[in-house]
Amino acid sequence: MSGTALIYDEEMSRYQLLWDDPVCAIEIPERLTRSYEAVKSAGLEKRCVPVSVREGTEEEILLYHSKEYLEQVKQTPSMSVEELKTFTQQFGDVYFHPNIYNCAKLAIGATLQLVDSVMKGKVRNGMALVRPPGHHSQRSAANGFCVFNNVAIAALYAKKHYNLNRVLIVDWDVHHGQGVQYCFEEDPSVLYFSWHRYEHKSFWPNLDESDYNTVGKGKGTGFNINVPWNKVGMTNSDYLSVFFHVLLPAAYEFDPELVLVSAGFDSAIGDPEGHMCATPEIFGHLTHLLMSLARGKLCVVLEGGYNLTSLTQSVCQTMHSLLGDPTPSLSGIGSPCRSALESVVNVRAVHRKYWTFLKYAGQSRASVMQAVIGLLLPLAYEFSPDLVLQVLTSSSGLEMPVWAQVSSLLQGLAQGRTLYSYLLNFFTFCLLTTINLNVIYGETNTKEHIIVKWS
Repeated sequence: MSGTALIYDEEMSRYQLLWDDPVCAIEIPERLTRSYEAVKSAGLEKRCVPVSVREGTEEEILLYHSKEYLEQVKQTPSMSVEELKTFTQQFGDVYFHPNIYNCAKLAIGATLQLVDSVMKGKVRNGMALVRPPGHHSQRSAANGFCVFNNVAIAALYAKKHYNLNRVLIVDWDVHHGQGVQYCFEEDPSVLYFSWHRYEHKSFWPNLDESDYNTVGKGKGTGFNINVPWNKVGMTNSDYLSVFFHVLLPAAYEFDPELVLVSAGFDSAIGDPEGHMCATPEIFGHLTHLLMSLARGKLCVVLEGGYNLTSLTQSVCQTMHSLLGDPTPSLSGIGSPCRSALESVVNVRAVHRKYWTFLKYAGQSRASVMQAVIGLLLPLAYEFSPDLVLQVLTSSSGLEMPVWAQVSSLLQGLAQGRTLYSYLLNFFTFCLLTTINLNVIYGETNTKEHIIVKWS
């Protein structure tokens, strides 16, 4: 299993707003076409495995949506502009167009083609550039520019066709994907994680259930993780802090068989919706940090993103990581801001009863992976090394699968510059390290390095 899929069809750009609506005016065809053009201009497209797009079937749409809602949407291609406008008014912050039903079917089909390609081993991972987005749409309602819920349907499809027992959905869009949450809130086989601008319920979609204390229902209790951003201006440090102290520890404990990403890039700097300060480079790192889960089975699906500059740059950074390119340097990584820290503390507190990594936080029963994620990675990202040196000694007792996962995570540091060694004697390692560093210092002016010794 190797290679990265890129799925795109220009047809999905062929709908647009036909009347005056300031809220919906930011959802434009260029969101899709510019993203693809950026990937192509960066030389990434030719490195990807091409996968054709198909339409999603009615049976696939009905995995989540009601028959009544589907029949309503099927009527839109024959509606006049005034009829479309009237039809739209029953939903929230969305618009319809004569071609949007066709595009929505293609968006589902593209997402499922990606899932098939990954699950059948044709590719290791991939990205579907789709439009309309999906994570706000609900069983019987369009919402937030979304018609059908692409990622929710993908998870249900994967469970049905590949007998999966554990699917992780990571939603880094700046808006809460309430449609995905509603779909899986009682389902323990799907772990849904979302961070989103909330501002104590003052930001859209203004829902009580978008707060940190909504953890799922019934058998799904504990499998819904919401991290609310209660102020704007969140940075790379805030995003990494949530990954290190909430998402990744839960994800490794959950041990998913497939990872789906609702990739909204309105959480990047300059976006008119998010007003966040995280740079496009952070999405390369977030993608990389997810790639060691589920044996690399990772499907990234485009959601929001309304600043064409930060959107296209973020898409390219994501694609670089999927292709295995070194992650870019991140400068200025430090502690999260007070508001972000408060959200992290609240999430960990309310989920403490559901997750082992929280029950035994700070105790000897914590696993090696939890120590790496919660301690080593935060320190290393703040230190920002130029080189990482790893040594596995005969006395470490570290199992090779764990070693491989740890090594993969550490490759996100120092632009991938990592040396590995397996030695019987640590003193021999120190001698070799001195020799290696002398060579490296002389050739590359490396200033800082990290030595990770497993023993």
